[in-house]
Amino acid sequence: MGVINFGSLNIDYTYRVDGFVQPGETKAVQAMSVNCGGKGLNQSVALARAGVNVYHAGFVGTQGIFLVEKLGTCGVDTRWVRTVEESSGHAVIQVTDEGQNCILVYTGTNGIFTEDYVDQVLDAFGPEDLVLVQNETNLVGSIIRKAKSRGMRVAFNAAPVDGQVTQYPLDLVDWLFVNETEGAAISGEQEYSAITQALRRRLPHTAVVLTVGADGSIYAGPEGTFAVPARQVSAVDTTAAGDTFTGFFLRGILAGEGPEAALELATAASAITVTRPGAADSIPELAEVL
Repeated sequence: MGVINFGSLNIDYTYRVDGFVQPGETKAVQAMSVNCGGKGLNQSVALARAGVNVYHAGFVGTQGIFLVEKLGTCGVDTRWVRTVEESSGHAVIQVTDEGQNCILVYTGTNGIFTEDYVDQVLDAFGPEDLVLVQNETNLVGSIIRKAKSRGMRVAFNAAPVDGQVTQYPLDLVDWLFVNETEGAAISGEQEYSAITQALRRRLPHTAVVLTVGADGSIYAGPEGTFAVPARQVSAVDTTAAGDTFTGFFLRGILAGEGPEAALELATAASAITVTRPGAADSIPELAEVL
């Protein structure tokens, strides 16, 4: 049993600033770094560090080969990653002294998935496996449909949220991961419980996992509704916190733990992540989380 992650692979250009740049403003940065990123890469690393067998499916340009090497060193199976001539996906990230971030994402090679490629990957797995997707690649809806037609379970992280998300077959998703912004955009509600209730009414066969930053997280599914408060830490960089949460939550579920225990594990893992700079490199190992 494993997880097949049809995920984005991004080169992260991160800039430390004293405040987000404003319209018309030119701002000097305090520091700059180039790192491995992309929600897909981060979630594959989180799953691997949580002890899950994870296979990454995606594309990189030649300048992004170091992303594939990072996945490999973290224990991710990269046999399905393809290197092409197109430009790799990348992100421009501003991180403030308070640890908040804002991100611009260029799709690049994350947008060149084909139906044949998706079929080729899925045909190598079976109903006991789980498919994970985020909204940073193309063919998201098709991947969900193809996976469910093969009897596989599907987890979808609806980030970054856009107008396409509501057009996906969300009723086929087993676990829908959203933060408060994404949940509000999809549900039309603002209050946390109203978001989960609206999504559950619309998607009765889908468990909703809502992360709400410093307010913790909420699970609403067939087993009931559970809320877990956030751990109190000094945040340095919130990049990859949600990706860490997704990976460790799925680890808990795949290990046979209940959703509340999975929330606790994911909350502890993401709390560690935000105390460190960077994306993939900030994700902890399972032993540290425990």
